[in-house]
Amino acid sequence: MLISQSKTASLGAASEPDEIEVDNGVDATKTLAVTDDQLSSYTASLSSSVADYPTENGRQYHAFRAGSYYGPNDHSELDRLDYMSSLIYKTIGKLYYAPIEQDKTHRILDIGTGSGIWAIEMAELFPSSKIIGNDLSGNQPTWIPPNVQFVVDDVESPCVDDEKYDYVFCRSMAGALGDWPKLVQNVYNNTNPGGWVEFQDWDLLYRSDDGTLTENHESLKMVKGFIKLAKQIGREPNPGPQLQSWVTDVGFKKVIHKKFKIPIGPWPKDPHYKELGMRNMVQILEGLEAYNLRIFTGVGGWSAEEVQVMMARCRDELRAGLFHASLDFHVVYAQKPVTAEE
Repeated sequence: MLISQSKTASLGAASEPDEIEVDNGVDATKTLAVTDDQLSSYTASLSSSVADYPTENGRQYHAFRAGSYYGPNDHSELDRLDYMSSLIYKTIGKLYYAPIEQDKTHRILDIGTGSGIWAIEMAELFPSSKIIGNDLSGNQPTWIPPNVQFVVDDVESPCVDDEKYDYVFCRSMAGALGDWPKLVQNVYNNTNPGGWVEFQDWDLLYRSDDGTLTENHESLKMVKGFIKLAKQIGREPNPGPQLQSWVTDVGFKKVIHKKFKIPIGPWPKDPHYKELGMRNMVQILEGLEAYNLRIFTGVGGWSAEEVQVMMARCRDELRAGLFHASLDFHVVYAQKPVTAEE
């Protein structure tokens, strides 16, 4: 899906409500059947098909710096990442927020490019720019625009490129990085004076404005368990709320911070948020195994069967619409000063 940056007027990024209104007209007795029907249509575009990549519990993982990241890199996960990319676009209304200009943006870096979809879409918008996407796995598409290059690299390693960048973009790295301040400092060091940076990331904790999500729900137990285990191995699961301070601390200026609320499930009354909620639930359901299987077994000491039981209970809760929860998504962009005195 190639996206035009200018076509954003109808999307819901202009004014974010503090609280999303619940659709009280939903018949709870019909919720599960209706949701299952909707899920079948929403997931129709998510295909699962399957270098030497290690496998665990039937999932394929990164070979480069093996074990440094909990998530898989198989085709099922790449499909989910593409789907999540469209969810983020529909949520924030744009591919990017930084006020970058065509004639001043010659080199763009996409940190942790994943499936490469953002880099490919940006190449269409910036045909004269060189766009480099790096990731632990080199399984991005081979048919790409001529101004795109994908490289296998550890995004936490110091950048060894002699040339700096005019725009650096980093999205959806929650739970993947061990030292965010170090990464942001590396980004600062490798951004040209006057260049822009943009971080878009999650706060993975489920929240409910109306109190319908409680400590008794398996879904909240699961996400809190993931957060605890990620921190246990030195990975930050909730970078979103901290992005602004990290960016400011290293010296970036003109820092702008935007927060977006994304429902989990089709419980909102507003059609826009109902659509977002449905899409978000799809990517969460598809990502339960990707997020949880390796970290709960490898770090938490659970058996694969125990994790599968937990995930099955979470799927049942989500499909039944037992609570009205949401996730926060944060966008922070800033400029590197042109001069030291600026």
